[in-house]
Amino acid sequence: MSIFIREARSEDADAISSLIIAAIKETNAKDYPASFIKKLPDNFSAENVAGRMLSRKVYVAVKSGDIIGTASLDKATVRSVFVMPNHQGVGIGLALMKHIEALAMQSYVKTLTVPSSITAEGFYQKLGYVKVREEYEGEEKIILTSKSL
Repeated sequence: MSIFIREARSEDADAISSLIIAAIKETNAKDYPASFIKKLPDNFSAENVAGRMLSRKVYVAVKSGDIIGTASLDKATVRSVFVMPNHQGVGIGLALMKHIEALAMQSYVKTLTVPSSITAEGFYQKLGYVKVREEYEGEEKIILTSKSL
């Protein structure tokens, strides 16, 4: 698999938005009510993605010129880790997380936190993240996990 990870640029916002929405509709939809999934695309519009780029470090996984994954680091919190559905399960999420963890360590972060979806809980457990607690934001169940670096 020949992918590379780079910092996202403002012109990537449309592609990042599209991949997040595709992942939510195809992958996360298995674990959440349709009414909840229907509301999420607005939260991840290209405009909102571009706005988040101003306050956190956003990275993309690129293969053959296409953005196929994304993850961001917001101080000591990992956010918005998504991989295009047709590229899931082949190590792209793992590569993104290793990249984020290395950057966090360079910034002297001692503990990384990930607010995980139900869908991704097993993925983070495999990477050594431990459940701290569960919380709800409306219909959304969030599993707060953390890992010492």
